[in-house]
Amino acid sequence: MTTSRAVVIGSGIGGLTAAAALHRSGWQVTVLERAASLEPVGAGISLAPNSQRALDVIGLGDEVRSLAAWQGDGGMRTPSGRRLARTDSNAAAERFGGPLVLLHRSVLVDLLRSRLPEDAVRTGTPARLVDPGRAGGSPALVRTDAGDIEADLVIGADGIGSAVRTALFPRHPGPSYSGFTTWRVLAPGLGRAFSPHETWGRGELWGSHPLKDGGIYAYAAALAPAGARAADDEKAELVRRYGDWHDPIPAVIAAVEPDQILRHDVYHLTDPLPAFHRGRTVLVGDAAHAMGPFLGQGGNQAIEDAVVLAHHLTPDGDLGAGVAAYSAARHPRTTAMVRKAAQVSRMVGLTGAPAVALRNGLMSAVSRLGPGLVLRTFDGICDWRPPQRTYAAGTRGGQRTRP
Repeated sequence: MTTSRAVVIGSGIGGLTAAAALHRSGWQVTVLERAASLEPVGAGISLAPNSQRALDVIGLGDEVRSLAAWQGDGGMRTPSGRRLARTDSNAAAERFGGPLVLLHRSVLVDLLRSRLPEDAVRTGTPARLVDPGRAGGSPALVRTDAGDIEADLVIGADGIGSAVRTALFPRHPGPSYSGFTTWRVLAPGLGRAFSPHETWGRGELWGSHPLKDGGIYAYAAALAPAGARAADDEKAELVRRYGDWHDPIPAVIAAVEPDQILRHDVYHLTDPLPAFHRGRTVLVGDAAHAMGPFLGQGGNQAIEDAVVLAHHLTPDGDLGAGVAAYSAARHPRTTAMVRKAAQVSRMVGLTGAPAVALRNGLMSAVSRLGPGLVLRTFDGICDWRPPQRTYAAGTRGGQRTRP
């Protein structure tokens, strides 16, 4: 067995970023993916300055920014179109050292895959953690249909329903249903410009954002029983829920093909794990800290995980100390993020007229006092910097020097 072999179970954003970061630092990496291809589940992904800085560490930040749409000024609205709050993209970039960008999830997957050797990713390969190994002792053991694989390090990146997490912490209750279901869609351009927006109703929200190729990424969330699905099709369900909301929401729904609508219930790990490691095995992304989408930080935190993990683990270093340092660095931050996302979800989930009116009034009042107060809610999130000191091209001291 090579002394620097890492096996990643799962090829989502967190798993591929971890594989790319570890490969870059000298590990021999194998990614095992149950699905037959790397066709990503999901339509678009927003990358905040914190995850872009993490991608800078592995040499992908500038390429991502060049392929992504930089999100311009927008705001929050009510279903009638009344503006609740304005977002100032320049103020956000100045405060957090860069812009919020949006791109197709498939583009990010392809970029991450391109940083790995051709034979590093094995699709159509279900894998099961048999033994997490012992740091300083026996290797970890992963079982596949083609045989067992011994590894110095195993990364569980197998998502919300993580079997690796269950193997490490069998007594943990696992994720719970948040009360929300979500839809994600990619729609063709409408032939006219519009500002990005997020619209909050009573227990429902909708967001529309332009992509660089002229298309539209839109998402919606609503309170619903777990497992509920439309009696006819999900496009009809979107029309029923959002068809009378402000422009351009009805036009976006009309432009979507029914079979291109993704719907998923939202589960989150509000009961935190005791740690993100055991033996020679670690967890990243949703497997470690599944959170609701209401901060837009799920994928961003997975990318942070991957880069911090690679920082603490060198092929010839003390693996036990490295995995413990990774867990200590990531556990408090992501636990706080899960809780903050849950707090925002409770605000979105308000349904009573008085409570919704109070919420909307507070949003409007804060917005009128200036963008700084609105942006302050993302202090400690978007201003995070990776352990490595690295700056992207076109920056000085981590600040973007051109729009």
